Amino acid sequence: MTSQWIDIESDDGGRFQGYLSLPRTGHGPAIVIIQEIFGVNGHIRSVVEQYALAGYVALAPDIFWRSERRVELTYEGADRDKGIALMQKTDVSKTVADLGAAARTLKSRPEVTGGKVGAIGYCFGGQLAYLLAAQGSVDAAVAYYGGGIQNKLDEAGKVRVPILFHYAEKDGSIPLDAVERVKASFAGKTNAEFHVYPGAGHGFNCTDRASYDQRSSALALGRTLTFLSAHL
Repeated sequence: MTSQWIDIESDDGGRFQGYLSLPRTGHGPAIVIIQEIFGVNGHIRSVVEQYALAGYVALAPDIFWRSERRVELTYEGADRDKGIALMQKTDVSKTVADLGAAARTLKSRPEVTGGKVGAIGYCFGGQLAYLLAAQGSVDAAVAYYGGGIQNKLDEAGKVRVPILFHYAEKDGSIPLDAVERVKASFAGKTNAEFHVYPGAGHGFNCTDRASYDQRSSALALGRTLTFLSAHL
């Protein structure tokens, strides 16, 4: 497996970076991995490498580059506060455009096979994966505990690609009534799949957080890999 930072050109002429990992075979389907508010930190890089080991060409763009490049934060205290501040001053429309540029960059690489690209996002990144799907910039999307999706349900009708939602039963940031509102916005559609993980809390997929839940993480990973294999 080979990993490196690569350059990506934004639609408005800027240049930012993303962390790319190639599978051992050197080629495979493409996935954009979208960070939490904590940057492309050690955990997100490990997620990129995990999907590369599963046979995907995986790329995690630096979504905060317009404010600060290559942010790496931990999950508590001042780092958490900084992550929240960075998220709050992020122009979501520009960030979704940047992610679209990252998806096109990924698809253009010779290592990518099949001509399709998926997106997997975590927390704030889950919302961005949903918005990326609504814009038609990816061929499939996965949102892990996507914060704020319940406040952007006017975008749900624009989602034409398959989308998978992972939610935690005990998520203090996303109550179950918010999950139900998201579900209701996709009622009657066959392109959306929802899973709620009993007893799990927000961030259950992250091994570096106190809320990590091994069983929920493993189950969600299996479902995600099955979903991606069906649609990419």
